Amino acid sequence: MAVHRDFNWRCLTPEPGHYFFGYYDRCPWNADTSKHLALHVGQCARLPERGETADVGYVPRDGSGFVKLVETRAWCHQQGAMTLWLKHRPDTFIYNDFDLDRNRLLARIYTLGTGITGAYDRPLYAISPDGRWGVSLNFARIPRRGYSYADAVLATEQHPDLDGDGLFLVDLHSGESRLLVSYRQIIAIHPVPYELGSMYWWLNHAIFNCDSSKLLFLFRHCDDQREGQGWKTHMYTVGLDGSDLACPLPHFYWSGMISHHMWGRTPNEIVIDANWRGKGFEYVVFDERVRPLQAKRISEGMGPMGHVVFSPDGESMLADTYPIDGIQSLARVNVASGACEVLGRFRHEQLEEYPADVRCDLHPRWSQDGSLITVDSIHSGDRKLYMLEC
Repeated sequence: MAVHRDFNWRCLTPEPGHYFFGYYDRCPWNADTSKHLALHVGQCARLPERGETADVGYVPRDGSGFVKLVETRAWCHQQGAMTLWLKHRPDTFIYNDFDLDRNRLLARIYTLGTGITGAYDRPLYAISPDGRWGVSLNFARIPRRGYSYADAVLATEQHPDLDGDGLFLVDLHSGESRLLVSYRQIIAIHPVPYELGSMYWWLNHAIFNCDSSKLLFLFRHCDDQREGQGWKTHMYTVGLDGSDLACPLPHFYWSGMISHHMWGRTPNEIVIDANWRGKGFEYVVFDERVRPLQAKRISEGMGPMGHVVFSPDGESMLADTYPIDGIQSLARVNVASGACEVLGRFRHEQLEEYPADVRCDLHPRWSQDGSLITVDSIHSGDRKLYMLEC
């Protein structure tokens, strides 16, 4: 099934079966873009159950087949197993897993041709662009289970350990980790701390900026952690030394009017898909240091709620949409002119049959040099990886 008459999208994964990578805020390619990390799973109709595994491996750029390397119990349909290549160790990547012996999540280290060569004591959420740091958080507190793992059993406590839990920084060279920001520190600068008493709290979506000097993350809370619905979102930023903790995007800006976020072209720029004017979503950027927030518009949006990510050279953005009449679109946005060039329209009618967090978003991703784009899609039936050469 063609997704665009002018662009040649090529399937990278075998038939039949479900294959995907996961989220949009990370690069799946190794250094020479010969291998693309991927998962193979047995089903895409429900959330994973405890003990259910996914195959972890890669697909060659020529689409010659999926190479299974190992299995993991820590995976979800939206974000995979957080598979990421390590810059300081050739042909080596990490993936999250559940360690049965220690009854806890961790990040395993896998080297091609050798196998598992070590582990980090904490599961990793993201890796800094310079390859030195990883960030970790408590997956068991995430009530939206499509963004956590079945073996990370949902916490029952409304509030976490205020001084022992929060956002953790992991040194990928030494393996040492430390608490970077505690919940107590987060609450201390919360815009409306008095509303938090009876709420359930968690952290999610931690991302490093372009020069590996800062992190942004989301602090969320809701009334009922069993559903994770009706949450409020406050975006925080912090330096890797723990300095400059701030809340540049409180819920008052976020509420129903922002979908996704990403660091931008400079160390302090953040890009979001926002509908503040009530005239449809638009791609806007702001400097997270400026108070009050002052946004600049890049272009009109593509539709309801999309994932946006800058190209490595900062001259373009990829932007997808949630489905409109069963179609999810992907565009390349010219940052200078604001022009949106549609690269593909993917029919995802099966989304209506899936639980919300099992849906297949495109989650567009660039290669390191900006010459390749990949997405996850179900337009052919099974969940597959597709690649476009720019």
